[in-house]
Amino acid sequence: MTIQSIFNWLADGMKWIGDNLLIINILLSIVIIFFERRDPKSVWAWLLLLYSIPIVGIVFYFILGQDFKKSRMFRIKEVEDAISSEIRHQEQDIAEKRIPKLEGEYKEYEDIVIYNLSADSAVFTADNQVELYTDGMEKFRALAEELKKAEKFIHLQYYIIKPDEAFDLIRPILETKAKQGVEVRILYDSMGCRSMRERHWKALRAAGIQTAEFFPAFLKKLQLRINYRNHRKLVIIDGRVGFVGGFNIGREYLGMDDYFQYWRDTHLKISGGAVVALNLRFMLDWNFAAKENLSLDNYFAEVEKTSKLSGYSFENVGIQIISSGPDSMQPNIRNNYIRLIHKARHHIYIQTPYFIPDEAMLNALQIVSKSGVDVRVMIPCKPDHMFVYWATYSYINDLLEAGVKCYTYNAGFLHAKGVSIDGIVSCFGTANMDIRSFQLNFEVNAVIYDKQVSEELDRRFEKDLEECTLITSLEYGKRSRLIRIKEQVCRLLSPIM
Repeated sequence: MTIQSIFNWLADGMKWIGDNLLIINILLSIVIIFFERRDPKSVWAWLLLLYSIPIVGIVFYFILGQDFKKSRMFRIKEVEDAISSEIRHQEQDIAEKRIPKLEGEYKEYEDIVIYNLSADSAVFTADNQVELYTDGMEKFRALAEELKKAEKFIHLQYYIIKPDEAFDLIRPILETKAKQGVEVRILYDSMGCRSMRERHWKALRAAGIQTAEFFPAFLKKLQLRINYRNHRKLVIIDGRVGFVGGFNIGREYLGMDDYFQYWRDTHLKISGGAVVALNLRFMLDWNFAAKENLSLDNYFAEVEKTSKLSGYSFENVGIQIISSGPDSMQPNIRNNYIRLIHKARHHIYIQTPYFIPDEAMLNALQIVSKSGVDVRVMIPCKPDHMFVYWATYSYINDLLEAGVKCYTYNAGFLHAKGVSIDGIVSCFGTANMDIRSFQLNFEVNAVIYDKQVSEELDRRFEKDLEECTLITSLEYGKRSRLIRIKEQVCRLLSPIM
């Protein structure tokens, strides 16, 4: 086939699409409305895209609009998730008041514990130690120190891994440990790790490190599942200690990027029973991506507490590890956020780089704010994704009208993801407060039932306020017409992005 014949074939194909554009749009509309159980806002967003920019809309639909959530591809994971059915015994323990941590001021949150047990098989553990990291260099130094102690296995999962200074802090350790006989596994997202070339993965595999790609691109080029991203960030070492939070692996997370400058995030280092749940989450994802069936018993040894504590560590912390994504029957992290918001009596502190709530989330915040609860939302002052930034800013007016205090963080880029309620319970991890994290991304959060940890998170939030600008209704109203148009267009399309 000559180049000219290929050109003619493409031209004929484009002409056929143009001649039958109305029919194609009508057929896609029927599929979207009647055969896919989408949220009504998502339906209208797709219809708007299809009929306002038809050809582009069709291309976007076939790239972004496929609903893999209900397909057979996740059936393996659904079966594997059922192995946690023994958590039903803990429900009985709670009913019979055999869990001491869920007493006093924590008693009010017992229903959330039960919901997570029932909906997400999230076991509650009360024997945990927690350290908080909000600075990238501190987090990576702590991670490097723990990696050096590994004797059995290292399980590492990140949405973004870049072959730069951040990865250089841990890569030599991983290679050394692999040569020593430690089982090292790296699970990475295909979209998030685009800057890692095949030669980088080959070098790691040559060093004895096992790698697996989540939703690999078709023929290494075409990503058919671009809208479904494994956004989880986990490290588990020997079943002894685990890391979870917002930091990926890249130089910007160390504050070395000229545009973002300082990177403000929140990451947790956990030892205790919750590490088992983190490891289970990793292994379910690994088995799915690597097409393996690792024996879970080999990686669930009795966990030991970390003996040495720093000044920012807390003991006897109650934790549930919750996850959500296309493989979940319910948006568990989103439901936790909403339930926690309705529990608030004094204050709610929210930090998120992207704020694109669904109607239930927005209504919850408006209701509690109008009920006298001090609700504060902190977002970045600069965007890393323009579309999401303008969509985020479009919701500020809804919050201001309800009395919510909104702030922009000016000291760098705010990437922390979580909510703290009354300085008693908090929920932090990888999930942003947006529709993508609620419905499309694979996410993992830690629900923390501990006053000391939550109060420390509150103190750090209040410290961040010193670097923030309060968004007033007067200043918000001064936005130009062009900015308002950007906000509304991005807001209309946000349910499908």
